[in-house]
Amino acid sequence: MTTTYSYDSYLSPFTWRYGSDHMRSIWSERHKRQLWRRVWVALAQAQQRAGLVSEAQAADLRAHMDAVDVDAALEAEKKLRHDLMAEIHVFASQCQIGGGIIHLGATSMDIEDNAEALRLRESLDSVLDQVRGLLSQFATQIERWADVASMAFTHLQPAEPTTIGYRLAQYAQDILIDLGELARVRDAVRGKGIKGAVGTSASYAQLLIDTGMTPADLESRVMTALDLPAFTVATQTYPRKQDYLIAAALASLASSLYKFCFDLRLLQSPPIGEWSEGFAAGQVGSSAMPFKRNPINAEKVDSLARMLAHLVGVTWDNASHSLLERTLDDNANRREVLPTLFLATDEILTVVTKLISGLQIDQAAVERTLDRYGTFAATERLLMELTKAGADRQHMHALLRDHSLAAWQSLAAGQPNPLIDSLCADATICALLTPATVRDLLTASHYIGDAPTRARALVAEINAALVVSPSRPS
Repeated sequence: MTTTYSYDSYLSPFTWRYGSDHMRSIWSERHKRQLWRRVWVALAQAQQRAGLVSEAQAADLRAHMDAVDVDAALEAEKKLRHDLMAEIHVFASQCQIGGGIIHLGATSMDIEDNAEALRLRESLDSVLDQVRGLLSQFATQIERWADVASMAFTHLQPAEPTTIGYRLAQYAQDILIDLGELARVRDAVRGKGIKGAVGTSASYAQLLIDTGMTPADLESRVMTALDLPAFTVATQTYPRKQDYLIAAALASLASSLYKFCFDLRLLQSPPIGEWSEGFAAGQVGSSAMPFKRNPINAEKVDSLARMLAHLVGVTWDNASHSLLERTLDDNANRREVLPTLFLATDEILTVVTKLISGLQIDQAAVERTLDRYGTFAATERLLMELTKAGADRQHMHALLRDHSLAAWQSLAAGQPNPLIDSLCADATICALLTPATVRDLLTASHYIGDAPTRARALVAEINAALVVSPSRPS
């Protein structure tokens, strides 16, 4: 049977629209079966050391390890109604010498869960490489914009000045935390090991009688060959908590990237108009409104991240509802949930890396916003200097408030901001500070504290993390 797909049938968006070919390959049916065969070969080689399998039988399995025939296996599954047994039949039919010893003593999850752990680790390695690349792009942009003043907002209201680089550093710091958690989760990935139907290794203990090898020895040899640590104890499966912890780490990363993209969407809105994503020549923003330049990439990230976050709940259910030594009610959803988690993450990282590397800053818009609202924030700076000059803090606060509210009324009426001129002309204030000093104190772009220094300190942390945890070889 030849399996074909066309646009006449349902295709997942992750089949072709979202995610990379590399991540799709990791989660492909062919790669899964290659990993199954890799586990079977490792098991046969360990059993050879125990005298249960001949050298010729183990060599035959090794020789056909990559000869996966998905179509033949799917055809066999129609009769057997068991995907792993179907793969065993196809593998055995290819191995005239060793076919009869495939899966000796094993249960399905001895094969599937070790293969799944290998696949999870491959996927996490790919994600970690992407996160490192993204952080490198953030570091470049933080450094570039570290000193450029910009209006900060709290409660979606103008607050005090910050710098563009310092705002970018907030997102990067979250991602740096995610990098650490993803690395921790990656290094904690374990396989089920070789433990049989309920995790007691009873079948292997029976096989190994009089061989001089214990079930633990056999497991150690298999897992060493796979370069995969095993859980100390397991039921029929590895603990499904592992899936949950991985999903939670991916969702945490998605949360960080969601926030960056949501803020980008706000800042791209024309009333602010300070940041925007790139807009390609010939790109259409709206089918109805030719002038639109919608933040479609940031919106896509937020859409996928929102879905990804809710998949974590499925992995929680799978871990919590795995009754006694195992139930099969996680099996069908894991076929969808695990690849979708990684393909969505892969797409999100690809898009955000392009967004941050191509981030567009309209400095004129930044300066307009700062000029319009920054003076109000700078009155705090003036208040502190007036108090240091001997004024009553509460009296000065009330005075500055009166001037500010009057200036706000002028702004609301569409007039220029009169606040600097009105404060420079106030006799009470000028009795303590010169008008030139007042004007300088109300220059909002000077009221950024140590934001540039802190932004660059975060860049140093990123660079140190990238040196300690470089990209893995592909």
